[in-house]
Amino acid sequence: MVTKRFFTGLFLCLLVFNASHAQLMADEQMDREMTGDPIFSHAMYYTGMVEDNGEMIPSFMFSDVYVFNKLVFKNTRQAKKYYKIAYNIKKVYPIAVEIQKTVNKTIAHIDSLPTKKEKDAFIKQAEKDLKKEYYPKLKKLTFSQGKLLIKLVDRQCDMTSYQLIKTYMGGFKAGFYNAFASLFGASLKKEYDPECDDRLTERAILLIESGQL
Repeated sequence: MVTKRFFTGLFLCLLVFNASHAQLMADEQMDREMTGDPIFSHAMYYTGMVEDNGEMIPSFMFSDVYVFNKLVFKNTRQAKKYYKIAYNIKKVYPIAVEIQKTVNKTIAHIDSLPTKKEKDAFIKQAEKDLKKEYYPKLKKLTFSQGKLLIKLVDRQCDMTSYQLIKTYMGGFKAGFYNAFASLFGASLKKEYDPECDDRLTERAILLIESGQL
């Protein structure tokens, strides 16, 4: 009886072990279950009428569609790690896009000002406005989402958060904010690396941008 129970228990343990190490393949249904519905739609644009064999027909342009090999996860833990990244991107990426637009608009205005005094005054006011606009959004982010946002700012603006602050608000403030971030294990100097460290992040972003994830 003891031997039977022992082998029954061993068999169950093996089943659990094998299940936890079974490979999982990503698919559209799993994508939605783990990250929710797409936040963007696949866009189609009307570009006018074009001639085709002597006949005028309407022309449309479609958003890019990305085709990747389906991800195969070694276990559920690896799958959850990827989908957590994708979920966080859906939360953070729209903010990074907003920041990119704000930065471009702000830089264009700064460059149009003729004197340093006017530029300094504008930057001071811009800093207050940015805090007022983005603080409510940023305080809702988790720590992981905050670290991701730092990287996505580099991706969108082609400058790290540290470089942006240093360029337009001075080295002292850049150093202060970076030192404050370091208390929480983050760094405003963190760069986005789509070819290596952030390869899966880049894949998820492209799919999210095109409305595929």
